[in-house]
Amino acid sequence: MTDDAAARVRRLAARDRFMRLLGAEVVDCGPGRAVVRARVDEDHLNFNGTCHGGFLFSLADYGFGLASNSAGRVAAGIDAHITYAVAARCGDVLRATAEEETCSQRLATYRIKVTREADQRVIATFTGTVFRTADEHD
Repeated sequence: MTDDAAARVRRLAARDRFMRLLGAEVVDCGPGRAVVRARVDEDHLNFNGTCHGGFLFSLADYGFGLASNSAGRVAAGIDAHITYAVAARCGDVLRATAEEETCSQRLATYRIKVTREADQRVIATFTGTVFRTADEHD
């Protein structure tokens, strides 16, 4: 299962053009988990000169989507919440670590921590719930 889940996550990641545009990459993955990272560049800054919340959400959501779809069935997000803790700056390398917390036949919840690689400071936390469909990934 571990090798299958990792291969599935990497296949799904390869099909995500939006996250490639943002510069995100998969660092580690397996059943119910995914670690992704990206460097904050000038295109990711908001009007205050710090990392845009939308970029942080996208990075966390990427990890969430990959982790929740690692089991082989299509998992659709039905709820998500993010809390921003500390501003990230241009040049920061951010890592989103997504892990499954609970899982039933149809529902699963995930917690994602976005941290700055340089000092492991928590930048944001994200929680999400998915509905697992009967459909399998191709």
